[in-house]
Amino acid sequence: MNQIFQFNQYLLKRQVFALTGKFRFYNPAGEMIMFSEQKMFRLREDIRVYADEAKMQEVLAIKARQIIDFSAAFDVVDSATGQKVGALRRKGLASMLRDEWQVLDVNDNVRGTLIEDSMGLALLRRFLTGLVPQNYDLFFGESRVADYKQNFNPFSYQLNIDFSMDTAGQLDRRLGVAAGILLAAIEGRQS
Repeated sequence: MNQIFQFNQYLLKRQVFALTGKFRFYNPAGEMIMFSEQKMFRLREDIRVYADEAKMQEVLAIKARQIIDFSAAFDVVDSATGQKVGALRRKGLASMLRDEWQVLDVNDNVRGTLIEDSMGLALLRRFLTGLVPQNYDLFFGESRVADYKQNFNPFSYQLNIDFSMDTAGQLDRRLGVAAGILLAAIEGRQS
């Protein structure tokens, strides 16, 4: 596995004032270590993650399974090996009021749940877009393995991703990074 997936904490920044979604990942030292850019006018989402902005080394691919799907599933593939790492599937109806995703293993077995922090705050976010920061927790069973917390900044989207509570190493960091990109991309469409 690529060394850029070995960190316990990342900062994801979505570029403001760009026609497409541009995402930059920073390590705890503040160095940019990954870059991703959504393509415009795609019927089926296909997000590529690179080791730098020059896009010379692709490290991860996030591909939607279907063109239009209310309960969208996204396969996460390690670009170096071509092997599927797992998948993330949005829970359609459940996500209307409070975002909820399932984390799937390579055989599409449910391993975990990524859920918005509270129903009350989720509803408030839908009406006061950009004023109430997002917060998601990722659970494998009863164990919280990751936290996705948006910084309050009405002019910039920044998401702190923390895997430090995953002391047993249950979550593949590649899936965790893909979840961050999907949260930032989906939130971008909702804003």
